[in-house]
Amino acid sequence: MVHGLLLGALVLIGGCTDDRREERLRAVGANPTLDDFMRVADAKVGASKFGQCAACHSYIEGATDRGGPNLFGVYGKPMGTNSVRFGYTADLRGKGGKWDAATLDRWISNPKKMVPGTSMQFNGISDRLDRADIIAYLRQLGQTPN
Repeated sequence: MVHGLLLGALVLIGGCTDDRREERLRAVGANPTLDDFMRVADAKVGASKFGQCAACHSYIEGATDRGGPNLFGVYGKPMGTNSVRFGYTADLRGKGGKWDAATLDRWISNPKKMVPGTSMQFNGISDRLDRADIIAYLRQLGQTPN
């Protein structure tokens, strides 16, 4: 019974976060670009939204790969190279480019559309602000605080 009450309290606390979503959506204006979304993106909010990614991806330096590669320090790296241990598909390795905001936005939106031969079993995230928040979080992973 105590465990159930504690779990219920944690769910309520988790649902009470204020991510200033409406305020941030107003700030991007009409016909926003990715740059507009990245300007209002919040890495702390992205960390909580990354929870769905953490089911398959580790994000701590030195952690082992899971169903997908460790994403610590992935931002700015060439595609298909972040983990030397992970078995990336030839399609992903051959795609070229690096994991910058634009590439991550396309990937998180629909991995299979961006790289049809990917082994990633994820349908994507359609919400542009959610994607920008996750990208902001990934960008900060591995960066040295100033």
